Amino acid sequence: MTKINKKIISDSISKIIESLGDNVNKDGVKDTPQRVAKAYEELLSGYDADINKIINNALFKVKYNQIVTVKNIRFYSLCEHHLLPFFGTIHIGYLPKEKIIGLSKLPRIALMFAKRLQVQERLTEEIGNAIFESTDAKGAGVVITAQHLCSSMRGVNMPGTEMVTSALFGRFKTDSKTRKEFFDLIR
Repeated sequence: MTKINKKIISDSISKIIESLGDNVNKDGVKDTPQRVAKAYEELLSGYDADINKIINNALFKVKYNQIVTVKNIRFYSLCEHHLLPFFGTIHIGYLPKEKIIGLSKLPRIALMFAKRLQVQERLTEEIGNAIFESTDAKGAGVVITAQHLCSSMRGVNMPGTEMVTSALFGRFKTDSKTRKEFFDLIR
């Protein structure tokens, strides 16, 4: 994807403000279109991210055949349906085959996918698949728990409700003992 065009975003936000009947030149609003464009550039920076640069050769040959987990990775993303935030926690686990990945790389991979227009189901799959494939693991799993402002602030108006999704790969999907151990570890 190409770089975000902040001018188009800024011009569009100005039109939205005007369409609401508000004055785009009043004190508190006159810089809002540029601030929103800058915010979108940051919130959607995952489109420009490269997983190979994130991993940066941080795969290490280590003899370890137990599950590795990273829990409680806090994230924010934007719902592709309403452009409203959803946020929560990501739990990741993988079962190494011959290599382990640097600890900081798992949250970085997760946040790369979160910083795109998303639905939680796809986000869960993308993170899990990327970790499973990039580490050549025997198995991998991701569980995401999130609150969606599109259902909290509008629509059904149910603040505090959470959506939970999971994606399992390899032995996490095919071996019930491995799957149970992963879910016990992240509980």
